[in-house]
Amino acid sequence: MEVGAEGFARRLPRLRRRILRAAFVALDMEFTGLHSTSVQNNEPSLFDSPAERYVKARQSVQRFTLVQLGLAIFSKENSSKDLEFTLSASSIQFLSHYGFDYNKFLKDGIPYMNEVQEKILRQRLLAGTWKVCSTSNADRDVLKKAIDEVTSWIAVAKEEDTMILQDLNGDHVLEVQLVLRQALENVWTEPLGDKKVMVKKVSPEHRQLLENSSYDHCQKKLILLSARGFTNLFQILVKANKPLVGHNMFMDLMHLHDKFYRPLPESYEEFKRNIHNLFPVIIDTKTVTKSVQKKCLFPRVSSLLEVYAVLCSSNLNPKGPPCPVIALASGCSRYAEKKSPHEAGYDAFLCGSVLLMSAHLLLCRSTDDAVEADPSFSQYLTVLAEHVNKVNFIRGGVSSINFSGEDVPCRHPPALIVHVQGWPGLTERQIYQEFKARCRFDVRRLSKNQFILLSSQYKHVRLVLRDYRHHPHLQVSVYRHWRHSPSVNCLLQISGIVALWSVLAFALGGTSSC
Repeated sequence: MEVGAEGFARRLPRLRRRILRAAFVALDMEFTGLHSTSVQNNEPSLFDSPAERYVKARQSVQRFTLVQLGLAIFSKENSSKDLEFTLSASSIQFLSHYGFDYNKFLKDGIPYMNEVQEKILRQRLLAGTWKVCSTSNADRDVLKKAIDEVTSWIAVAKEEDTMILQDLNGDHVLEVQLVLRQALENVWTEPLGDKKVMVKKVSPEHRQLLENSSYDHCQKKLILLSARGFTNLFQILVKANKPLVGHNMFMDLMHLHDKFYRPLPESYEEFKRNIHNLFPVIIDTKTVTKSVQKKCLFPRVSSLLEVYAVLCSSNLNPKGPPCPVIALASGCSRYAEKKSPHEAGYDAFLCGSVLLMSAHLLLCRSTDDAVEADPSFSQYLTVLAEHVNKVNFIRGGVSSINFSGEDVPCRHPPALIVHVQGWPGLTERQIYQEFKARCRFDVRRLSKNQFILLSSQYKHVRLVLRDYRHHPHLQVSVYRHWRHSPSVNCLLQISGIVALWSVLAFALGGTSSC
């Protein structure tokens, strides 16, 4: 089911009911960009610690926004919801390739705000210093035309006279009323359907009485509720305390924090604490499927759609009970008929389905006893315990981020050190391009003529050591910290100087005594 701005508020109570009785909720997001190119060396690197990667990703999250957010709410009557969002301008070619409708998004995106933005809006509403944010020429023309009509009419109208403004869309209906009420103290407005506004001339005293009534469609709390948009649903998710499931969800969690909770903190550890407080149970299906690939006879595939296809088509558990049947709710049947990769609602559905099928395999492999035909989700959580709150960390110093404890470093192949001779002015980029043809290494300068290479694959390390054994300008060897580290070398040099001075002092002292 697709939900845009027009129907979101109406469907919010139904979504709340479904979330409250769900076993878990799967989530997927599509962004306007992933890695900011305006910041040098901002892409992921094997050299990155989680804190370093967080700093890089934080800069990107602050620059980009959400295009889509998809929820799949899994219960005994599985359902998935697809919600749309706000656009800036990147990744458009990629998402257009998969059929994303940007015109629909621009016209029908759901608003959202974090706590800081909500506080500012609340203060401005109370103080009466808010401003209408219509930015297009068409919007400004609509507002100007409405104000001109009412200004001309009210000059000759009598109290209790009315007029009708027509052909307004949903946004204009609210904005026109707010602008007119702020500009003219002797008018009252009421919406008539979706595209009309009734304007009445009233006394200032009558106006004040109307503003304090419970029937005012422009009450500040209603404006605030409308402006908060998806943030209302985010807070329902937090209060429901359901397990939150995603796939490679590090960036998803950063955007959730930044867009709906609070601006991302500078501290990586504070970010981890905040997310764990908001969502105490997080499960990343990328982490789970890595384990399934090792424990089961599972083909090595990378994308979420490929994992889903393998789990659906392969008989990975011939002796155990079949996986739970995942039925789509009404309004979502098209996902059963057609693949829609990189549509957030579809990917959220895939994510939750992969979790259930993977957990079922792990449950069947974890016991010699027969598994009951319809296991509960709590049984699945038991076999998923080692993966709970472990979010996959792409190409870095740890394999996963632990949101409920310390991050554990992962084991990479040994680093290589490149000594450059007779090739002055060589840069990290040039070193990267030199080795790119054979394999992929991440590069970091160690000194003027030395670079460290890191790879995620042992075969690449062996290949480079073999092929560069007799290179005229690049001497490649295995990096040894005690031998190659500038800090260790500096310490050894200082120790040597101190030792030399000690010997000289002893010798000179002995000579003087003689």
